[in-house]
Amino acid sequence: MSTTAQTATTIAQQAQQDPDFQIWGIALGSGMLVVLAALVVFFLAALVSILGSPQGFLLKLVWIAIVLCLPFLGCLLWFAIGRGFARREAADRRREHGYR
Repeated sequence: MSTTAQTATTIAQQAQQDPDFQIWGIALGSGMLVVLAALVVFFLAALVSILGSPQGFLLKLVWIAIVLCLPFLGCLLWFAIGRGFARREAADRRREHGYR
């Protein structure tokens, strides 16, 4: 039996015997699900924000590619850099056309 299989078997046996071990396993698993759900929401929020931004098609496509290739880092970059850039660009266009 491989070392990984032995370790998994040992953990499973310990979980059956020790109720505290089961509680910690459930807590850890629940925590991981909450973090995963938050990451999915963050990812979807970034995509919706990119699609709703006033940027051109090509720039939106580039940002979507960045978010898809680097899910967490790409989302952070969008909200830290890209979103502000899009807002400034839209404000500049409005000023050029005489809008406030």
